[in-house]
Amino acid sequence: MESSNYNRTMCACFTAYIVQAIVNNFAPLLFLTFHSQYGVSISRITMLVTVNFGLQLLVDFLSIGLIERIGYRASAVTAQMFAAAGLLLLTILPEVCLDPFYGLLAAVLVYAVGGGLLEVLVSPIVEACPFDHKEKAMSLLHSFYCWGHVGVVLFSTLFFYTIGIEHWKWLTILWSVIPICNALVFLNVPIAPLMEDDKKGMSVKELMSVKLFWVLMLLMMCAGACEQSVSQWASAFAEQGLHVNKMAGDLAGPMMFAALMGIARAVYGKAGDRIDLKRFMYASGILCLSSYCLIALVPNPVIGLIGCGLCGLSVGILWPGTFSIASASMKKGGTALFALLALAGDLGCSAGPTLVGMVSGRNGGSLETGILSGVVFPVLLLLGLLVFTWMTGKNGRKQGAVL
Repeated sequence: MESSNYNRTMCACFTAYIVQAIVNNFAPLLFLTFHSQYGVSISRITMLVTVNFGLQLLVDFLSIGLIERIGYRASAVTAQMFAAAGLLLLTILPEVCLDPFYGLLAAVLVYAVGGGLLEVLVSPIVEACPFDHKEKAMSLLHSFYCWGHVGVVLFSTLFFYTIGIEHWKWLTILWSVIPICNALVFLNVPIAPLMEDDKKGMSVKELMSVKLFWVLMLLMMCAGACEQSVSQWASAFAEQGLHVNKMAGDLAGPMMFAALMGIARAVYGKAGDRIDLKRFMYASGILCLSSYCLIALVPNPVIGLIGCGLCGLSVGILWPGTFSIASASMKKGGTALFALLALAGDLGCSAGPTLVGMVSGRNGGSLETGILSGVVFPVLLLLGLLVFTWMTGKNGRKQGAVL
């Protein structure tokens, strides 16, 4: 089948990442509303974030066998429907449960399953499409998570300002329409097999026996940590340093971060055939390290906010770039490779902001000190890239092994 026939597949995958952005970033905008409307404490509401990403981690691992058993199409449709169902349940369950918190928790559990499946599914579906310069397609694909994040914050903020936050349930229903429609699209788009019909991807045990795999896992974990260590604290940093309200802090912090991250991915998605991916990742790692130092060491909140933006720009290529070099260097990795890389990335997404928060808490709430501790992640990423380059040789192939 001609590659032009897979354009609809790419569009469905782009939309799937927008769905994941909705799943991960919409509910946090309502945390204070949940607190005031349902009387749920902030500490219990914080558990919703932990449960969301924790279950996505579990789904990343458990989906390895499931996806191979039922196929990518059925899995993609299932993921969209779980995401839609979780969003819809968010408007129903808190009202019918004796304790609204458990209603919120149940809804989060449902859409977290969809989010975890999407994390594993979408990248290999794009990787299997018969396109040239797949690293460009991968970068462009991941930019749609950023645009989804930006869109969720902007559209939701506009809705709350014009219609009223008390009508949040109607907005939640509107967001659920996107995964429902995309599930119908996935029923009809062509999906190419990740491996040739007569070949089978590597098992988890086989992957774990390859040293290069562990380097890739380190890179993926650091990519997630580099991204989220600043992203999750950008709003608080803006509020603390610039002394602005939450809405302005969200727009100045995570919105700017997400927009610049999306721009980096979109630029590489358009011009990637003229840019060496590994060199781009090295440069991004160095810029990431510099931005962390700018945020933590320059005693000027405006400069620190510029550092947040530069950090978003620097981390844009790290996650999709690691997927691309992993696929190119371990061609037999199959579904298990993508699933475990997603798990490593999600682990980094959790570990990075947790480290920043813990160090900040132990230093009088100083986010600058917390973010300074996060420089360990770009440093490890750069070291990992050096090891990867050495192991794969000048031609990008694993020496002495067939992968």
